[in-house]
Amino acid sequence: MLIVLAFVFGAILGTGAHFAIGGRGLRGRAVGPVLGTFLGGLAWMIATWAGQGPDTAWPWLASVLVPAVAVPLALLALTRVRTRTDAQTRARLGI
Repeated sequence: MLIVLAFVFGAILGTGAHFAIGGRGLRGRAVGPVLGTFLGGLAWMIATWAGQGPDTAWPWLASVLVPAVAVPLALLALTRVRTRTDAQTRARLGI
């Protein structure tokens, strides 16, 4: 049941990244929190399957650090791709 805390940590970090990174109107509102939740739970699962119990620091660190690093990078990439795609579409349509 401690994996629920990993989900919560990931959701909080994803929400924070969503609001901290510009271009919020270019991506969905739920992308950051959902991606953070998924990555936090995945990091916890991998750490526990690797034999690290919840009494060690590794699952806890992984469930916080993985979303804290990966979600902002993913949101930045999504924003850049969307900006570039929108510009190409506007140029193609002559807008």
